[in-house]
Amino acid sequence: MRCIYADNAATTRMSDAAVKAMLPFLQDNFGNASSLYSIGQRAQEALSSAREAIAAQIGAEPNEIYFTSCGSEADNQAILSAAAAGARKGKKHIISTAFEHHAVLHTLKKLEKEGFEIELLPVGEKGNVTAEQVKNAIREDTCLVTAMYANNEIGSVLPIAEIGKVCREKGVTFHTDAVQAAGHLPIDVKTQNIDMLSMSAHKFHGPKGIGALYVKRGVFLQPLIEGGAQERGKRAGTENVGAAVAMATALKEACDHMQENAEKVSALRDKLIAGLEKIPHGALNGDRFSRLPGNVSFCFEGVEGESLLLLLDDKGISASSGSACTSGSLDPSHVLLAIGRPHEVAHGSLRLTLCEENTEEDVDYMLKVIPEIIGYLRGMSPLWKDKVSGKKPFVI
Repeated sequence: MRCIYADNAATTRMSDAAVKAMLPFLQDNFGNASSLYSIGQRAQEALSSAREAIAAQIGAEPNEIYFTSCGSEADNQAILSAAAAGARKGKKHIISTAFEHHAVLHTLKKLEKEGFEIELLPVGEKGNVTAEQVKNAIREDTCLVTAMYANNEIGSVLPIAEIGKVCREKGVTFHTDAVQAAGHLPIDVKTQNIDMLSMSAHKFHGPKGIGALYVKRGVFLQPLIEGGAQERGKRAGTENVGAAVAMATALKEACDHMQENAEKVSALRDKLIAGLEKIPHGALNGDRFSRLPGNVSFCFEGVEGESLLLLLDDKGISASSGSACTSGSLDPSHVLLAIGRPHEVAHGSLRLTLCEENTEEDVDYMLKVIPEIIGYLRGMSPLWKDKVSGKKPFVI
């Protein structure tokens, strides 16, 4: 049976180069980077080199990079730090968007309970936020704007440079969750006026369990984890040297081949979108043009997403209905609700996320199988029969 992996927004296969870079630090070079003897110092040198390599890919300085366990930790630390800095100045207004990752939204919900005012900007039917929206929302007591670089479910890419410029002009700290963008879209934290940026290695063919937070020099950062003096006192815990080295290797590899990968994957994406648009009563989610190279997100009326995914898996296709972090939830995606999809339609969502390892043959196979499965599921649905007969109206 054919096996097609089309859920690269959830996680990616580690690249051969990343695995090769990581392996020596699991056995031979296993030293603790905080130790003074030679094997520990070799680990420290490798960690420093990894920090330098990651910084170079986003236009940062090495001492502005802090290693974390994942993108969620980086998001939490950035937002809570900006909130703490704002509270000391009497500024407790935070601006974000309605379709952020839950690592951001749940942290903001926590801050709301502590007396912060959270303003979530609407994202419209295409899933985007303009710099003008941000500018109009900023107040004298605004301490932070946090807006994702690219949405993890529908692939919309936000105008980060323009938003960053507005924040810099207004003197407001700007954080972006770039977990889906790093390694896939160009990033330059200086020209884009980014104060803090989160990323995670396993989204660009690095290992799970390692992420990084960029913090502009002079921006306040408070630790989430107390303990030792690792990460210049901002993140206690013995460093995962092998994972950091592999992350740096994977990010450099992704950035070195970014343009060619984007061209290939975008072509596959567009072919897949064109084919799925032929299915009646389906709709593309997100902006058609300003979207991640590999993201294809659709809603299909008269279909339950869970059933669709299980039948796709039976045909050898790994896909998702949205964020992997909420795959166990029975509630419709907050992202799809934010762009105006009704509950009924949001339940019938499908996210296919491609990478450079996918092929035209993969797309052809998916375009053969997906319409067949949707037709099968609709054929069993009493609701669909009511719509076809005219007893109930179509939504899409």
